[in-house]
Amino acid sequence: SGGAGRAAMPGPLSNGGFPVIVFLIKRLLNAAMVMLVVALLAFSIFRFVGDPIQLMVNEQTTQAERNELRENLGLNDPFLVQYARFVTNAVQGDFGMSYRNQQEVMSLIAERFPATIELVLMATIISLVVGVPLGVLTAIHRGRWYSEGLQFVSIIGVSLPSFVIGILLILVFSVILNVAPAFGRGEVVSIGWWTTGLLTPSGRAALVLPSVALSFYQITLVMRLVRAEMLEVLRSDFVKFARARGVPAWRVHYRHALRNCLMPVVTMTAMNVGSLIAFALITETVFQWPGMGMLFIQAVTFVDIPVMAAYLCIVSFIFVALNTLVDITYALIDPRLRTARV
Repeated sequence: SGGAGRAAMPGPLSNGGFPVIVFLIKRLLNAAMVMLVVALLAFSIFRFVGDPIQLMVNEQTTQAERNELRENLGLNDPFLVQYARFVTNAVQGDFGMSYRNQQEVMSLIAERFPATIELVLMATIISLVVGVPLGVLTAIHRGRWYSEGLQFVSIIGVSLPSFVIGILLILVFSVILNVAPAFGRGEVVSIGWWTTGLLTPSGRAALVLPSVALSFYQITLVMRLVRAEMLEVLRSDFVKFARARGVPAWRVHYRHALRNCLMPVVTMTAMNVGSLIAFALITETVFQWPGMGMLFIQAVTFVDIPVMAAYLCIVSFIFVALNTLVDITYALIDPRLRTARV
């Protein structure tokens, strides 16, 4: 009986623990494979965009000096050797020297990273603060003229490119009304290696238009998602039971129904942060915002291969890390995902 009792006791690698470990390993391996593919694409594509030696030297440079520079940069090595060296250095945070600025790539990105993150976080906050109430409003007052009007505006928001929205905002609020700056980041304050414009009036004013332009598409997504989730929850049995008990309508809508709609919104927002960082380059170009996107555009213009490859790898890493974190969180909440074959 003692042996049978011991056999019935679950061990640390039983059905409760072993699938979790396997799932985590699979997700981490998938993330690593994706990053290797991204690194390969970034390196192989931009490796053949142009000759960086032509951008680093002047017309008076002799052919011997060009060959020596090419040898020092390792551009004469085989493709696989260069790729392996690139991946090894990238894991250590070393993306080499910028061909144009003659400065370490990571130091350039570190200078621009706070501006991009500040812009993306502000756009995310605006999308939630505006999109969630609008989604609730269009769901509760379905069929009203203002609800249909908001739905129509959301279609326009999804359809218009972000650079068009940015230009319209500049035209209205900077040129015609003259209430907000049209370009730049304003005055910033350094906190260690981090720089922020939120602590200065000019920095806050400069952040308004680009963050609104970047958040416009996100607002429409949040609004439509909240509306769809609210309509589904409002048809559920527990909402009907709450109404039958005489619970006030505002409490049913905002305390019971809305709370059941926020999980998909939070998940979508977390997954779209990486997309916002990637697509912020258009907004940064329109508003001359000194972020990573602007650095990438300048790198493309001057064929600065290390900066371009580093930007793609860093943005992809953020996107993959956020998606992996969401997958792991879902798997911890729902055990069925840990045993499903994906």
